[in-house]
Amino acid sequence: MATNRSSVFLLATVLIACAYALGSLAARDLTDNQAMVARHEQWMAKYGRVYSDAAEKAWRFEVFKANVAFIESVNAGNHKFWLEANQFADLTDDEFRATRTGYKLPAGKDRRTAAFRYANVSLDDLPDSIDWRAKGAVTPIKNQGECGCCWAFSTVASMEGVVKLSTGKLISLSEQELVDCDVNGMDQGCDGGEMDDAFQFIIDNGGLTTESNYPYTAADGTCNSGKASNDAASINGFEDVPANDEASLRKAVANQPVSVAVDGGDSHFRFYKGGVLSGTCGTELDHGIAAVGYGVAADGTKYWLMKNSWGTSWGEGGYIRMERDVADEEGLCGLAMQPSYPTA
Repeated sequence: MATNRSSVFLLATVLIACAYALGSLAARDLTDNQAMVARHEQWMAKYGRVYSDAAEKAWRFEVFKANVAFIESVNAGNHKFWLEANQFADLTDDEFRATRTGYKLPAGKDRRTAAFRYANVSLDDLPDSIDWRAKGAVTPIKNQGECGCCWAFSTVASMEGVVKLSTGKLISLSEQELVDCDVNGMDQGCDGGEMDDAFQFIIDNGGLTTESNYPYTAADGTCNSGKASNDAASINGFEDVPANDEASLRKAVANQPVSVAVDGGDSHFRFYKGGVLSGTCGTELDHGIAAVGYGVAADGTKYWLMKNSWGTSWGEGGYIRMERDVADEEGLCGLAMQPSYPTA
């Protein structure tokens, strides 16, 4: 009988302990969830986010919570970069790619130019670092908003650079002219496009007008031929950097800003805040940016300096540093796969 009482007492003790533990876990989960709710509210206030109803808010909260978990797991690791819950933290991967990227390239498209004017440049003669911002060849960071026309911003960024180098004048050119008027080929405004096609349009059109004359609206519009005819700058051609060759890309960037396609939908890229992005990244090219320099970080990591079009609150004031000379020939996030630049 005593043995049975002992067994019952032990079982009861175990059950009480389990119940207490489960209760503690439930309380902790509730506290953690309340903390995350508060964090989401703070995030909404910071970015001015307003939802249509309670159902949408509940759904966005779950997306936000999952994205924050990913960000914190990455930041807990030993990396050369760090992430943040930025303005894109309540978007799913598909939503983000659909509205904030926009580079598209049909499968099997051949490289269109054989010429590469920097082919015979010696790597030994190149500077260890270059920053085209310091040389006055880069306009301030712009923001494409909820329009998948990164291709237009990448095109304009490299064109602004070569125009400065050829004329001595830095002119902020119009992405909206490309969005509205370059619509008869692959380029389709907010539905995506490609930099080489945009270069060809600019050549055929005789140039681009200024941003102030044809301002950006973050939406597709009807081509204003009157504004578009007031060209402020022109190019006479474009060339492709040899694919999957970071050494050739360095030769080009040492001489001018270069348009680059990357996997911008990769979560590491999307939530980037600072440092040198490195490690694992996809190569599903969906976003156009511009290489405006390169250098070496304090810890010896070689990097590319890239200008993005997601506003100044993203990354390092709108820029991202990406590791250079990685083992994969495609480059980090595919940056070496499809670079090109205009000539003037």
